Amino acid sequence: MTAVSPQSPRIGIIGTGAIGGFYGLMLARAGFDVHFLLRSEYAAVSEHGLHLNSTVHGALHLHPVQAYARAADMPPCDWLLVGTKSTGNVELAPTLAQVAAPDAKVVLLQNGLDVEDSLREHLPASLHLLGGLCYIGVHRSAPGVVEHQALGRVNLGYHSGTAANDDALQKAIVEAGAALFHQAGIESQAMANVHQARWHKLVWNVPYNGLSVLLGTGTTAMMADESSRELIQALMAEVVQGAHACGHDIPQSYAEQMFTMTETMADYLPSMYHDHVHKRPLELAAIYARPLAAARAAGCELPRMQALYQALSFIDRRNR
Repeated sequence: MTAVSPQSPRIGIIGTGAIGGFYGLMLARAGFDVHFLLRSEYAAVSEHGLHLNSTVHGALHLHPVQAYARAADMPPCDWLLVGTKSTGNVELAPTLAQVAAPDAKVVLLQNGLDVEDSLREHLPASLHLLGGLCYIGVHRSAPGVVEHQALGRVNLGYHSGTAANDDALQKAIVEAGAALFHQAGIESQAMANVHQARWHKLVWNVPYNGLSVLLGTGTTAMMADESSRELIQALMAEVVQGAHACGHDIPQSYAEQMFTMTETMADYLPSMYHDHVHKRPLELAAIYARPLAAARAAGCELPRMQALYQALSFIDRRNR
């Protein structure tokens, strides 16, 4: 465990699911003062702690955990890492304002496009808002138990706040956030453009998240079938096309790289698959509706992505 100075920041994990549980546990093990906000799993985590079964880091256990069932009981936090689903961002804003220390940094560790935009207007102007893109294979297998299959990198970018017109301060904030993850043994780097980076991540999320629900399977079966392979590649090409229409240059070679990387992965069930199985709302607005609307506003139609979105919307309504 790395020693951290007494002046190190206090970190709040808002939503201790797979993402929040993984990064929060790793930061706490590195010696940071980490506080976890939970809902349904509060009792289990308070009693048994957080367990991480990782192919990279081995079996880890954090106990006791500074866990809270109510935001009102948490101390003010300098960094707030948001691991909840983007479907609840507007309702989450009062919680973030309640637990934020002055000049706090809020990092959205979420998938999808413009998730920061949808939250910004509901937050106090004094809070810094950052985008956090997680490149990780992780899921929760039981209350307080996280399974980590691969990767772990977190890329950070400044979105908005009182440093909006100060490039040097923005850079310092992002570098400070990346340093937290580095001290916990997690790769992290700065993103110059949060919007473009989120389009990059959609290249993988659009096909694999949605098709895992539609086809009821993980990545290995998808990559083994000629028809699903062709559909994945076509969806990736549409995301690249949509990004280009919106002014973000993503080379086609990036899509090819994501496709090839997935071929080498162990079988993986994306987060949307788990949300569907557990009858949780699917993140359709952030991953499908917003990119489709942005592309359409730029004069670009994405028919395969639109069809997948419509099918998932039907499945989501029926499931809930």
